[in-house]
Amino acid sequence: MNDFLTALGLVLALEGTLYALVPGGMKNVMRAALNMSDQSLRIAGLAGLALGVLMVWLIRA
Repeated sequence: MNDFLTALGLVLALEGTLYALVPGGMKNVMRAALNMSDQSLRIAGLAGLALGVLMVWLIRA
C-alpha cells in the first residue's frame, strides 16, 4: 500500500509540474484529446497502461 501511495504522489507531482510549467501546452493537449475518437483515446490509454506496467515490472525485477 505504501508503494501505491508513493506512485500516486509521483503521478500528481508530475502532472502538477506540467500544469505549472506549460499551462498553455496542457490546454492544447486537452483540446486535442477532445477531438480524438473514443477508440483512439482507448488505444492510447491502453498503451500508456502497458508501458507503465512494463516499467514497474522491469524496475522491480
